[in-house]
Amino acid sequence: MTEANMGPWGELGTDLLDGILGWLADDYFRVDVSGLENVPRTGPALVVANHSGAWGLDAFVLHKLLHRELCRPVHFYASALAFRLPALAAYARRHDAFTDDPTLGQDRLEAGHLVAVFPEGVDGVGKPFSQRYRLRPFSPGFAVTAVRTGVPVVPVSIVGAEETYPKLGEIRALARRFDLPYFPLTTLLPLPAKWRISIGEPVPAPARSASFAVRSAAARRLCDEVFFTVQGMVDRDREHRVSPFW
Repeated sequence: MTEANMGPWGELGTDLLDGILGWLADDYFRVDVSGLENVPRTGPALVVANHSGAWGLDAFVLHKLLHRELCRPVHFYASALAFRLPALAAYARRHDAFTDDPTLGQDRLEAGHLVAVFPEGVDGVGKPFSQRYRLRPFSPGFAVTAVRTGVPVVPVSIVGAEETYPKLGEIRALARRFDLPYFPLTTLLPLPAKWRISIGEPVPAPARSASFAVRSAAARRLCDEVFFTVQGMVDRDREHRVSPFW
């Protein structure tokens, strides 16, 4: 589907959403970004970030900032739910987001692009506020793709999204009504928490082996390494902040 046939969310709508995301990042969430120099300016890499906040807004804010600051395309994995919401679907299509791809953007990586993924998935955004910033286990698909393609993995931590849309509970009747994994009980509008996004040093992919068993073991180790790296970055950035709204 092209922007021309997206109805009210064509080119004008996606321009508007682009502007809203920029305003949220710069003025409302006052996002501090560090470590941009760790993202390759050319060539492929997998950007792997934690995922939190009841509505998963962090994925779109991170994409907006990376795309703007790096001046290069960043393809990102979006859940099927995002493609059911006209505004987010239009933005996702404009930036060639993808879903239901078991290779997690392997073709884009092989073409030399950046791909951003959130391996906690729905479990990350669906956890209750009482468990904020406790990362859910990473799905190992990104590590399998990294081993298969030989691209580095760039770990990213996002702090602030949990307080922006705190998940205080669930409304199961609405989840069933709209066929959602959950319908969060949260604030109507995002709260003005201050965000910090930290980008860590790339983790190189292990050498590709001819043995499937060796490749599988290497992918599991890489997945664990990136998980603990991101969790450590999240813990560090939380410790350094005075208040979620400072």
